Amino acid sequence: MVDKVRKEVRSYNMSRIRSKDTKPEILVRSYLFSKGLRFRKNDKRYPGSPDVVLPKYKTIVFVHGCFWHLHDGCKYAVMPKSNVDFWKKKLYRNKERDEENQKELEEMGWNVITVWECELKKDKVEQTLEDLYTQITSEH
Repeated sequence: MVDKVRKEVRSYNMSRIRSKDTKPEILVRSYLFSKGLRFRKNDKRYPGSPDVVLPKYKTIVFVHGCFWHLHDGCKYAVMPKSNVDFWKKKLYRNKERDEENQKELEEMGWNVITVWECELKKDKVEQTLEDLYTQITSEH
């Protein structure tokens, strides 16, 4: 299948995709901060450079994009129709790395929570954030 946009345009579009400080991450962090929780962000000392590290609660939160991390059964986790071999390899490796990081963090004694981008859509965001706060604070 042929790409519908020029190579330069595709390259520019892809370069605009952020790996940290994404809108979903900022939304989660703002909510947690407003609830009085203090945390470190994108801490490279831990596997996967977690988006939110809450040492007091021994909890780590990853905020994952459904496409980039292949959210199972999600309508936003669609395999591209062009350059399929590249995308399959890349996205399945992301998913595999996520699982490895989570396992390693849990072995280190961390409670690991993943918040998916689709859970932060308008109709679900309030409940998702309330549930996240409860998950973090009820363990402590």
